[in-house]
Amino acid sequence: MASETTTPTTAETVAGTIAILGRPNVGKSTLLNRIVGEKLAIVTPKPQTTRNRITGVYNGERGQIVFVDTPGVHGARKGLNRFMVDEAMGLIPDVEAALLVIDIDVAMQGGGGKGGLGDPEAGILRELAEARRPVVLAVNKVDTLKAKTVLLPVLERLSTNESLRAIVPVSATKGTNVDNLVGELWSLLPTGPPLYGPDMLTDRSERFLASELIREQLFLGLRQEIPYAVAVVIEEWEEREGKGDVVISAMIIVEREGQRAVILGHKGAMIRELGTRARGAISDLLQRPAHLKLHIKVHPDWTVSPDALARYGYTAP
Repeated sequence: MASETTTPTTAETVAGTIAILGRPNVGKSTLLNRIVGEKLAIVTPKPQTTRNRITGVYNGERGQIVFVDTPGVHGARKGLNRFMVDEAMGLIPDVEAALLVIDIDVAMQGGGGKGGLGDPEAGILRELAEARRPVVLAVNKVDTLKAKTVLLPVLERLSTNESLRAIVPVSATKGTNVDNLVGELWSLLPTGPPLYGPDMLTDRSERFLASELIREQLFLGLRQEIPYAVAVVIEEWEEREGKGDVVISAMIIVEREGQRAVILGHKGAMIRELGTRARGAISDLLQRPAHLKLHIKVHPDWTVSPDALARYGYTAP
């Protein structure tokens, strides 16, 4: 997907890829969207919303940073959850550096790792240290603090972790200190030309982004475990040049008949509402009218079947 951006103007520029890593629901996707200035990664209040890597290209005066948002690292053993963790941790050898994200609640709770980090963060830092990848820590959601005086002791404790090049408190939702965070990241990258052209925003296709926007509405509109059992597959994509619109047919995959019934709703009311919201989001993304047809298919236990996971886009890195 392309977008207008600023071409770096300095004589000697830097470029490289930075992985955004952390446990679920700490604001990694919101931070990516804030930095690049566009909604690339879907965002919901539910943990484990992100399932696939999402690339966002940022061009600045010092060069180009290719950010890769990743699923949250958690204690997963099999199936879809294992895929998501592998998506995150398997990226480490392929990047120049990492942006580790925690939220202020996690930072204040502390943990058994260096600087009081928790087990997920400690595990991520071990992998990064073995790969010799530099790390900057972002402490997100500082806007939620009622007493700002508690922040300094937390930052001082975290600073005792020698694995961190810098620690930056931010608010991804409000944009607080995000420019300073990006400023710390430039020094982690090697000198070199941009990896992508100046008009490139992400390497993800419009079809993929549209499927994610549909899944976002499923996460926002459904409760309990149902969103975690849902996949979305774009089956048809017709761009009608004469009318300047696009007609999309998408299949929603669920594991049980009961989940299908919930998504349909009484006389189809739920799926119509979800479709209306998703269509609006897709139209905004594509900057042209979109027509969306949603269907539901029951595929028992697809979240633990390697063949089904691959069929629905969750292949191993």
